[in-house]
Amino acid sequence: MRDPLSVLTEAFTSFVLGKVETTRPPVRTSTGQAQAVYLPTAAPGLGDSGVIIGREVYSGKGYVYDPFQLYGQQLPAPHWLVLGESGNGKSALEKTYVLRQLRFRDRQVVVLDAQGEDGVGEWNLIAQELGITPIRLDPMVANDSGIRLNPLDPAITTTGQLALLRTIIEVAMGHGLDERSGFALKVAHAHVNEHIADRQPILTDIVERLRHPEAESAEAMNVDIDDVRAWGLDVALVLDRLVDGDLRGMFDGPTTVGIDLDAPLIVFDLSHIDRNSIAMPILMAIVGVWLEHTWIRPDRKKRIFLVEEAWHIINSPFVAQLFQRLLKFGRRLGLSFVAVVHHLSDVVDGAAAKEAAAILKMASTRTVYAQKADEARNTGRVLGLPRWAVEIIPTLTPGIAVWDVNGNVQVVKHLITERERPLVYTDRAMTESSEPADPELEWETEQRALMRERQMDDSPRSTVA
Repeated sequence: MRDPLSVLTEAFTSFVLGKVETTRPPVRTSTGQAQAVYLPTAAPGLGDSGVIIGREVYSGKGYVYDPFQLYGQQLPAPHWLVLGESGNGKSALEKTYVLRQLRFRDRQVVVLDAQGEDGVGEWNLIAQELGITPIRLDPMVANDSGIRLNPLDPAITTTGQLALLRTIIEVAMGHGLDERSGFALKVAHAHVNEHIADRQPILTDIVERLRHPEAESAEAMNVDIDDVRAWGLDVALVLDRLVDGDLRGMFDGPTTVGIDLDAPLIVFDLSHIDRNSIAMPILMAIVGVWLEHTWIRPDRKKRIFLVEEAWHIINSPFVAQLFQRLLKFGRRLGLSFVAVVHHLSDVVDGAAAKEAAAILKMASTRTVYAQKADEARNTGRVLGLPRWAVEIIPTLTPGIAVWDVNGNVQVVKHLITERERPLVYTDRAMTESSEPADPELEWETEQRALMRERQMDDSPRSTVA
């Protein structure tokens, strides 16, 4: 039998020098317990009221978003900016979001559809599913059968009409109107509104009055009538393009009767217009102002105005100024503006940098899909994204995006139901795959591991702020 003193001495020495390991049983836990450990380092959710977008990649929680539910304490403005390269899921997100919003009876959506294939816009399938005929603006359609929106529609205030006419001209000319040209336009517009009462005034009336000004307008300024005619000549030539040029047939007559502004979904199909031409921002300006005065009403409905290829708006200082007013006006009347842009550099470094910054500031929700590293860094700098989010953006796979909702930043995987899939994926390349593995699942697994490493190395950096 060993000496008790020796046993005690050996035990004390082993304890001090660490020669004896403590044996522990294996750790067993449940999913709920694991989530409970993680949640203190995760950002709070956005609540459970609204439409389901998908699920958070790192926590696995469902991701629910609705600007109308969040507006106020959690969201200072209901407007939303969507960014990302083509083919990463922007269109699928927009379409499922609209379909899910329309399940609420008090929601109404207008879409400016600037993309399409086979002669129809991207939203054509959804419109058909809902029994809605898109409003197709096409300068090639015969004059008698085309859809028209009148910039001089009596539903638009005289102030709104004049502002819209100036914007059309300034966008087409690429610079602001000088005082003399502005005066000639103002005089012609006032004369047309004053003397035409038996029908809707149209652009042809403005062009005619610019070419043949009244003697009274010259006398009022104490100038020769030929001077007034010269001041308005360039303006008349620009407007003539919408009357008798390549853009005729869309805005050169009374507004087409029968456009249903009470439908749950209104689609303006602009897919027949060259997206890179000066026509696109002109069209968006006219449609935007026309909707402001005819569609947005002080009722209890919540309205969503979604614009594809929105850089045509943000990148033009003249169109952006019109839409800034619309966005400010929309807060009071329940309007959420959704702008879809491929590259932020398309707008922040352009001629309308000031106006672009103002519109971006109004967008309290920003969703960023995969971008190249340089573009991601630029986007992160402009939007003020945390460093960890900027590093992830170039690695994102289709369907996964970084969401920033007024500082609440999450990585979210967009989920699409089988019923929605044929409506939102219009490209076969997006729906057919021979790869047996799920790249999104592989990406999530890698990112979860990366996040765990960051939590161990630097816990403040891993917290989603």
